[in-house]
Parts: sequence; structure tokens; C-alpha cells
Amino acid sequence: MSHSINRRGFLAGCCAVGALGANLGAQGGRDGRAGRSAVDVHAHYFPERFIKSINEEGGPPGVSFDLSKPDAPIFNIGGGRIPIDVTYWDLEKRLQRMNAQGVTLHALSLTTPFVYWATPERGAALARLVNDSMIEAHTAYPDRFVGCATLPLQAPELAVKELDRLAGSRAIRGAYMPTSFAGKELSDPSLFPIYAKCEAMNLPILLHPDQVAAAMGANRLSKFYMANTLGNPYDTGIAVTNLVFGGVMDKFPRLNIVLPHAGGTMPYLAGRLQHGQEVRPETKGLAQRPFMEYLRRFHYDTITHSPQLLRFLIDLVGVDRVMLGSDYCFDMGYERPREIIDALKLKSADRDSIYGGNAARVLGL
Repeated sequence: MSHSINRRGFLAGCCAVGALGANLGAQGGRDGRAGRSAVDVHAHYFPERFIKSINEEGGPPGVSFDLSKPDAPIFNIGGGRIPIDVTYWDLEKRLQRMNAQGVTLHALSLTTPFVYWATPERGAALARLVNDSMIEAHTAYPDRFVGCATLPLQAPELAVKELDRLAGSRAIRGAYMPTSFAGKELSDPSLFPIYAKCEAMNLPILLHPDQVAAAMGANRLSKFYMANTLGNPYDTGIAVTNLVFGGVMDKFPRLNIVLPHAGGTMPYLAGRLQHGQEVRPETKGLAQRPFMEYLRRFHYDTITHSPQLLRFLIDLVGVDRVMLGSDYCFDMGYERPREIIDALKLKSADRDSIYGGNAARVLGL
């Protein structure tokens, strides 16, 4: 399949995604299930060409894909073996699973290992490969897939160039970034040109943990799978704190940022962070407003694994800031992502906003 969008495919994508945005919340989707349309903003995707490149040309240390059993692939990372699913790259099988979940559309995203570990030239080439694969997915199924751009963050000028290349594509509706990378926090000024470009393009940035806080703790999180269950939420909290106190949210007031795992630790520690802002010299004067007032500058997925905590998040940040996410298709995500929303017994308009209306607004569907 071509790596570029032809005119007919582009126009078809424009019409289909525009129609999807207009009809989110309408009864009964193309998924064949009764109920409201749903947009999953936390849905990972490994294109086959990306996997082939990692296996044949090398990836970051300890990262590879074991495809010796085609129906049971393994993601090797950091000495661990994580079972994954062929629906990471098999779109027809993915659609079947989405239909069973009652999910209308996936916002596709490449997660760990991202591409920042490579040389700038190879990182840019891998980013183009991933983004073109997302464009192809959208072109083939314009009302079922859009993409979140992968960027070579190790070379911000190349990242901006890639965003320029993607400008105007209805397939790419966001940018995807790790919560930290190569020893840099998201407040690093080298990233500011990327933020400026995303703000100018009205392109939201979706975050995901990568080099989690476990790496800082002398293996304290190595047992009991804490590197994920605790490390990922901790890392998101660290990222948000850097974005606020590092001045990013003030410098880029129209930049939309979507947080994974319901904001990680941040919503539950925001009061403590604000108190520290008031009494500690390390944080005084760094942000223009009290920390709690930044909560609504972010959007959040629904991955709390607790209806009570999801209710707390909605009450804290507002129903218009929360949207469905599944962490597709890792075992730490949801197999039935609508169920936790249904468990809250929200009024119909609020439920539909979380199902898909908020995502349609943020992603520009």
C-alpha cells in the first residue's frame, strides 16, 4: 500500500472522519452493537514494518519481538517477556475485537520503545514509517482509525519537520510522546519548538510512560510488577509536575495534553503539590497560578480500574475533561472499556461525552 495519501483517499478520509465527529453519540455504530459510539484514545499499535525494522536492523538494548509462534507473539523488553496480540498490527482482527468491545474508533499510538533511542536520521525514518502506517490504516478504514504521530524527539528540528509533513492530514489527529526520554523531562526547552508547532496546528499531545520512575529507585519497584502498577502512574505525575512548574503550560496556553491512566498520581496529589508551591522556595514563583488550577488544562483517560476513583476524577476535573481509554491491548488495560463508565450511571449526555464526544472535540474529529 502507498505510504502517501492520494487525493481520493484523502477526501474520503475527510468526509468519513467529519461524519464520525458529527454523529458521535448517535444510536448504533458501524460496529453493529446497540449503544453509543465510542472513541478509544489509549490504543497502541505496532506496525509490521516497525517490528521488522527492530528485529532486522536493531532496536534499543533488550528490545525485540519474538514471532516464532505467529498466534502468540512476545514483546521482549528489559529482560522481560510480555505476551502481545496479533491485533497490534492485524487491522481486520483488531476490528473484530473492537466490535466485541463496542468501540467505534481507535486513536492509534506507538508506545515503548518509541523512536528517540535511535540516531536522529534513523529515528526520523522510523517515525515516518510508523506515521505512514497509521495513514494507511485510516485510508483503509477511515471511520475506525486515526493516528497519533510518532516523533524523533532526539532531534526537535526533525520532529517539527515531520509535523509539517503531516499537516493537513485527517489521519493524524494528535502527537504521542513519552513522559520523559533519554534523561530529559518534558520541561526541557529543547522540546519547546515541538510544543509551539502542536499548539499552532491545534494538535493535542497524548502522553505515555516509558522510562518509568522505577529506573530512579535502585530496583525498589522491581518486585510484584510495581514498575507498571506503581511506576507508570508515578511517572505521569512527575511529567505533569514538570509541565506545570517548568512553565510549559503557561508558555503554551492553548496546548492540549492528554494524560494516560487517569492522570496517574497527579489528581490525587495535586493538593499536596499546591501546598508545596505555597511553602517551599523550590516551587515559588515558577507557575502563574496555584497548581490545582492547572487540573483542567489537561484531559484524562478512564483507566482507573475503580468506578469510585473514576467518579472522583470526574468530580475533580469535570466530565468534559475525561474520555474513554483502554490501554489496548495490554493485560493492564480494559477488555470492556465501556463498562467502568456504565457503572457510574451518569446522565446520558455525560456518558456520551466520555464515550466519544470529548475525544471528538480534542482530536478534531
